[in-house]
Amino acid sequence: MSEPQPGRLSHVDESGAVTMVDVGAKPLSRRRAVARATVRMAPETAQRLRELPKGDALTTAQLAGIMAAKRTSDLIPLCHPLPLSVIDVSLRVTEAGVEIAAAAETTAQTGVEMEALTAAAVAALTIYDMAKAIDKAMSIDGVSLVEKTKEPV
Repeated sequence: MSEPQPGRLSHVDESGAVTMVDVGAKPLSRRRAVARATVRMAPETAQRLRELPKGDALTTAQLAGIMAAKRTSDLIPLCHPLPLSVIDVSLRVTEAGVEIAAAAETTAQTGVEMEALTAAAVAALTIYDMAKAIDKAMSIDGVSLVEKTKEPV
């Protein structure tokens, strides 16, 4: 399959069949993507998360996000497996919840948006899982790509 055309779905060919994008002819580039997610919760829940010692729910969510980014191609069927050089997941507890930022970097023929988005989403799901017993009204909001760069190598 050739490179996707503007305005067309990247993983669907002319006949409507699902296919993996052929990136074989593309040059290697240094690529970076940053995604964010927010877990909204009651102020009391956020306070309890802030008071936990190291090795707590935030560290667990950070590790879950990193591990998920590394397994993105196993989770999303048409993603290319990528040699990730950096995955950075940071979490910040605010009064209204937990803000998550996930950055992924690689030198490859395709981007790392899905890895960054997966890291942010799984970190948010992990916070949700760890706090759901005390806050039934939590929500995960705004999982989004906020930055994408590509530089020649």
